[in-house]
Amino acid sequence: MSEGVPATEGERAGGAGRSPGTQSLVRVAPGENPLSALPERAYENLLVLATKSQPNRIERRLTDDGRAVQNVGVVPVAPVASDYGGDLWTTDSVQPGDLTGIGMRFSDAIEHVERNAGWVFVDALSVLFMYADDVRVCRFFQTLAGRARARGVQGVYCVNPTAVGEETYERLRGLCDVECDMA
Repeated sequence: MSEGVPATEGERAGGAGRSPGTQSLVRVAPGENPLSALPERAYENLLVLATKSQPNRIERRLTDDGRAVQNVGVVPVAPVASDYGGDLWTTDSVQPGDLTGIGMRFSDAIEHVERNAGWVFVDALSVLFMYADDVRVCRFFQTLAGRARARGVQGVYCVNPTAVGEETYERLRGLCDVECDMA
């Protein structure tokens, strides 16, 4: 996901030239680190819904990449809560199967994301499908993407297409404006 990349199917997500509120579904392979591929401007006001990494690991990754962390917020979604005292702003941790709790934390946190300029990033949407059924997760995702779109926030949602069924993937894709590959 780099600056100046055209917003066409099969290309990298989150590139320059996308209008505020654009929602992008990004196909990722297991083990890829899509957070580091966001365009530089995303880190100026970014909310991460972290299903794969805890805040301390995200902070370390961003710091290692030379990025400032004071404008990055995290909603930690993890089966086990961990203490965090770093420079990222965070919500309380929430269990991956608690879609209502995730939605509540997200709703509070997105208020800190600047309208028509900020970014929302979900590192591994596929994880939620391990804890809740497809219909519930798709409905949750529709709400999440709708809130980001209504606020004019760029949304980047990473999913491993092999980890979800074809029909489910198509539903997710239909809720986004752009579909692209992690490159």
